Amino acid sequence: MRRGISVAALVGVLALTATACGSDGGDGGDGSKAADDPGSVSGKVTWWDTSDATNEAPAFKKLVAAFEEKYPKIEVEYVNVPFDQAQQKFKTAASTGKGAPDVLRSDVGWTPGFAQLGYLKDLTGTPALDKSSDFLEGPLKNAAYQGKTYGVPQVTDTLGLLYNKELFAKAGIDKPPADWKAVKEAAEKIKDKTGAAGIGLSPDSYYSLPFLYGEKSDMVDAGQKKITIANAASLKGIETAVDLVKSGAAPKPAGTDGYNALKTDFKNGKLAMLIDGPWATKEIFGGDAYKAKENLGIAAVPAGSTGTAGAPVGGHNLVVYAGSRNFDASYLFTRFMTEAAQQEAVSKEIGVLPTRKSAYSQAVLADPVRSAYYGALSKAHPRPPIPQGGDLFTDWLQHYTKILTLKEEPKDGLDATAKAWKSALLKDYSVE
Repeated sequence: MRRGISVAALVGVLALTATACGSDGGDGGDGSKAADDPGSVSGKVTWWDTSDATNEAPAFKKLVAAFEEKYPKIEVEYVNVPFDQAQQKFKTAASTGKGAPDVLRSDVGWTPGFAQLGYLKDLTGTPALDKSSDFLEGPLKNAAYQGKTYGVPQVTDTLGLLYNKELFAKAGIDKPPADWKAVKEAAEKIKDKTGAAGIGLSPDSYYSLPFLYGEKSDMVDAGQKKITIANAASLKGIETAVDLVKSGAAPKPAGTDGYNALKTDFKNGKLAMLIDGPWATKEIFGGDAYKAKENLGIAAVPAGSTGTAGAPVGGHNLVVYAGSRNFDASYLFTRFMTEAAQQEAVSKEIGVLPTRKSAYSQAVLADPVRSAYYGALSKAHPRPPIPQGGDLFTDWLQHYTKILTLKEEPKDGLDATAKAWKSALLKDYSVE
């Protein structure tokens, strides 16, 4: 059952809908001008880019410049918005009808929620969504809500086990560990033989998912409308993560900026293993330990006690604000930024994974990092297809950070998370 929209949100939706219908010279957003005469489209497009400002944004800025060169009558206002602020910032702007961008780089978990609230333009049949059959199945599904497509997949990703081959060799380990038990054993050998720490576990709640999937669980069961974050299987998965910290196999992460601290240690050879995605590799290759790129190994995330290994499907969509004053320009910009040529160029420059099949050229797949993650995508675990998907991580983040830093017992944190979701986000769900 669809969750109700609050009165305040409904007022915001009505306001932005009225703005959209009367904008751009009466253009209702069908994109006919962009489709029939793209060269005549003019005006301004504001784009909120949520990519990493240091390691990713420069590549996307190059594409913006290329777009403006191709469409000289269109000006793009580029704004880099920190990822951890963007979801709420867009909600606030869209609900009030003030200051929202024409195009947003939206996390796949945010897209259904924004669509449910009426903040996004349905892109089905518009010039923004070009050659939809060329997109990988998973990313395209992550851009849809209730049978309509509200985003165009820009990049996709999943998680893997990154490891330092040199440290493994010094410890006498000839292959990456396939399960968490083997991770613990490998960490002990590495610490004993090299002095380096074992595996880095980010306190960000997104990185908890492999531990849930390894026990054949998830945050929720959308089909059965059950909150499963606190069930026995999920508890076992999170206890596995805590055991790695308590045993010393994983250093206790910092409660603030723990992810970046671990990544720094890994790229400088102080940490032997790290769970991370392809977005991290550009920075990692800038570290002392990976001046020789072949020293970086990539394997599937370790399996849990069930023998199952799984990592989430992540990524970003480009979405168009329903209150945009220039739909034609927004559609052209969105299409350009997600075309195969642009996806291939960005993939080769910063290592992100394309969402288009045709972008996986020989040049893209020749890189062992991209090839490894591309293979992992076929086994990656889909995210819950619910509007609240992006919001679930907020409450869980607070508790998962406390759990991994040993300030809260796993059961207490899981129970509190389930209670918070039931109270505010998933009132019509039962708690398993």
